[in-house]
Amino acid sequence: MNTLDPQLLALCERLAQALRPRGWRLATAESCTGGLIAATCTGLSGSSDWLDRGFVTYSNAAKTAQLGVPEALIAQHGAVSEAVARAMAEG
Repeated sequence: MNTLDPQLLALCERLAQALRPRGWRLATAESCTGGLIAATCTGLSGSSDWLDRGFVTYSNAAKTAQLGVPEALIAQHGAVSEAVARAMAEG
């Protein structure tokens, strides 16, 4: 079993404190992190108040199918690039 990094948990708590009063919810789109962001968020009690969902799109096919990242963008810039990360966030 992995233990969550206390520093990451503290950052998630700060995020929760910013989201809750606004009534905003978080959705994550992860690749290289393998779901670490969502896992850290769910490590906090009450995270269902502000965490909506998470996508782990590790393969290029998943990025395209689940998040709408254009295959051409991945081919042009590479899966691990700022352009693809932006497209994942927008998707």
